[in-house]
Amino acid sequence: MRPIKVGVVGIGHMGKYHVKCYHDIPEAGLIAIADVNADILSNVAKEYGAAAYSDYSQLYDKVEAVSIAVPTRFHYQVARDFLNAGIHVLLEKPITQDIKEAEELMAIAQKNNLVLQVGHVERFNAAIWELKKVLKYPLFVECRRLGPFNTRIDDAGVVLDLLIHDIDIVLNLIDSAVVELHAIGTRVYSQYEDIANVQIIFANGCIANLTASRATENKIRTLAITQPDAYIFLDYAEQDIHIHRQTTGNYILTHDTVGYQQRSVIERVFVHKDNPLRLELFHFLSCIANEAKPLTTPEDDLTALRITLNILEQIMQRVKSEE
Repeated sequence: MRPIKVGVVGIGHMGKYHVKCYHDIPEAGLIAIADVNADILSNVAKEYGAAAYSDYSQLYDKVEAVSIAVPTRFHYQVARDFLNAGIHVLLEKPITQDIKEAEELMAIAQKNNLVLQVGHVERFNAAIWELKKVLKYPLFVECRRLGPFNTRIDDAGVVLDLLIHDIDIVLNLIDSAVVELHAIGTRVYSQYEDIANVQIIFANGCIANLTASRATENKIRTLAITQPDAYIFLDYAEQDIHIHRQTTGNYILTHDTVGYQQRSVIERVFVHKDNPLRLELFHFLSCIANEAKPLTTPEDDLTALRITLNILEQIMQRVKSEE
């Protein structure tokens, strides 16, 4: 694959990871970075040898592709400007906070024959790829994405910050229409929802239960699937999968206690671990070079956003009614 000139706009927490990964990918020529914070911009530019600009429009004639990691409220404006300038865009999730804006960005990309990839990094977690190989007839899916409160996120709640990852993954894994949706949530530390729980019912009968929290003093990122022949447990952080099969159980009675013993065959799936963000950025570059096809269609991305915004609307209506 030919080297592709890339830039990064927004050098905050996530943007710095993009810069580092691009720097480490031989096929990426990291040319320039942009941010309104002069001190951070200068330090990162020196560390990775990239030109630094306070105005992102100065990248238009210098790069072929750009990662955008600015706050969500600026996604639409910045992505639209780069797409109209003829530059391929990887836009961190969520695409936007408005479905019409997202549709417009997709339309501009299609019109200009550009790649617009949404930054759902969990799609590139190696464990997800292995999970797809053993997934057959999912009956019940349970996702837990919990952790402590982080003041870094100040413009969105837990749905757009965390839960959106699991919504995207579950929709991709189940591959069936959503027929029913129930969502609840509550505020704890911020003006947005900090805890959310969602039940999704699919046309094929599968039920998914998704929980996200940024009020939990332990970081948990797991996905569990029940299917007729197995219980599959995935740990995102460890990129680890265990499959429980042929489970049997019996009670153990003694003169003063009652216990329960469970036996099952446990398979551990080998996962070739890699940096999901590096894989995501490499895929972005491969799509630009016409050496790979996008993992999802624009309609897939828009469907995920519609469902996410529906969940958010249900939660906010409930929260306001309780105030």
